[in-house]
Amino acid sequence: MRIKFDVNPQALRRELLSSMSRRNSSKAFEQNLKGTKGELLTKKIDELKKEMVKAFLKHPITAEILGGPKATNTSGTLGGYGNLFSFIGFSESDRPIAPITKLLEQTSYKMTGMNPRGVLRLTIILPSPADIFEVTPLPWAPGISWAKRMEVGLSGLGMYLNKDSSLSRSGAGIQSKRQIRTGRFSNAPYVSAFMREWRERFLKIDKAVKLK
Repeated sequence: MRIKFDVNPQALRRELLSSMSRRNSSKAFEQNLKGTKGELLTKKIDELKKEMVKAFLKHPITAEILGGPKATNTSGTLGGYGNLFSFIGFSESDRPIAPITKLLEQTSYKMTGMNPRGVLRLTIILPSPADIFEVTPLPWAPGISWAKRMEVGLSGLGMYLNKDSSLSRSGAGIQSKRQIRTGRFSNAPYVSAFMREWRERFLKIDKAVKLK
């Protein structure tokens, strides 16, 4: 998922623009492109990336899964019964959130030199929801993403029993062979909505760019 925008040359200081266009070095632009508060734009991108990771770790679904097989269903997806870690069927040693945070931390950017019209291009490369779905397979069905299922639904809640068991992958949840309760999984906004929100956050960088 790429975010691209051009920097309007009319907003740049003419003398610096002239000097830098002669050098036409993307590295020189990186060292001089700043936000309205005076911080380097590259630093602003790195700060936003850190904020994005922190926000994801605080998401109710993420936080509940990080809590492991003894967590409570604070996300409300299971109607308050059990927890997502054991319901999804992770093994106790699994770290299912780690592949997602790794992708988020790999968010990068690149800057071009100036073209003949005096325009340079900044491209920010974020993971897409599809990228995240690819690294979040269900433990018992590798072709299905558990992260996507948080958004579209996951069956089996009526047969889920939250109890310690040596037969459980997580040690604290099993699936009965028959339905033992009513109710269904409550879909919740997750990766797709999160990445859409942060794409918009990164796009706002374009509103405050200048050279100093």
